[in-house]
Amino acid sequence: MARQHRLQAPNCFYHITSRGDDRKKIFLNETDFRKFLAYLKKAKEKFDFYLYAYCLMGNHYHLLLETSQANLSQIMQYLNTAYTIYYNTKHKRLGHLFQGRFKSILIEADSYFTELTRYIHLNPLRAGVVDSAEEYPWSSYKTYLSKVSGDLINKEKGQELLAMDSSAYRQFIQGGIKDQKDPFKKVYAGCILGGAVFIKDKLKQLQTEVESKDFAYKRAVKNTIDPQSLITAVADYFKLDPEQMRRSRSRPMTAKRTAIYLLRRKTGLTNTQIGELFNMKPAAISKAAISFELEMKKKKTLVKAVDQISSKVEV
Repeated sequence: MARQHRLQAPNCFYHITSRGDDRKKIFLNETDFRKFLAYLKKAKEKFDFYLYAYCLMGNHYHLLLETSQANLSQIMQYLNTAYTIYYNTKHKRLGHLFQGRFKSILIEADSYFTELTRYIHLNPLRAGVVDSAEEYPWSSYKTYLSKVSGDLINKEKGQELLAMDSSAYRQFIQGGIKDQKDPFKKVYAGCILGGAVFIKDKLKQLQTEVESKDFAYKRAVKNTIDPQSLITAVADYFKLDPEQMRRSRSRPMTAKRTAIYLLRRKTGLTNTQIGELFNMKPAAISKAAISFELEMKKKKTLVKAVDQISSKVEV
């Protein structure tokens, strides 16, 4: 089944969710929560988007953001990949952390922005984790109640969109504890939330982009191969244990160099991020990839290996 196209454009609002694989936990302790928020902050700096609300739960998270460019897939690939590398390294595991692709719903901010912030901030209460939204430390709710602007949430712009001060917002949140309607019951085609005119306009825009040779979606998802899947595919091809191949501190063998080369070519990871996977410095990663590419020109067996491994992981 073909993947559903995402409408990606500047100045679009999205509600984002991503869950742990098989609904398993993706945050095991306070350090994990803090690390994810640190990567979220880096993503903002790197991709220049506005973040209005977030809530990190045990096995999933919610974000409400606005893009300034047509780069939603790049934002999410960076965020989920960076956190997966950290999580797998720290907790000594290998494989997928998140369940499939992240889910994004394009929203009409004028109609649904305020209600969605309430939905996000009340998540811990609905799950029975806390008795008050203010008690939960891993959401943006307290930022909107504080007199101090945070360095993660675009609070001032968020307050303009909410059109209410902290006191009024507190009352609004409390008013939804016992009687909050599910805003997602009105989602159209699983990906758009808004009025009839908004939906019609966005569907027309999506159709235009899909039919265009310069379709922004294709550019945005150019590098979407999961690094862990690629590492596993390389190890399987060479009949090796993925963890042993990845964590070995010895000089890079053929399999390891193949994985490094493919990670640089097929994913959006930096040399530093790849180095974290293989216990190597960024300069060593670059050197290994370059030498492997030169060796490929002399050995057809390496070209065959790269082609066969690529065919298994590419969509």
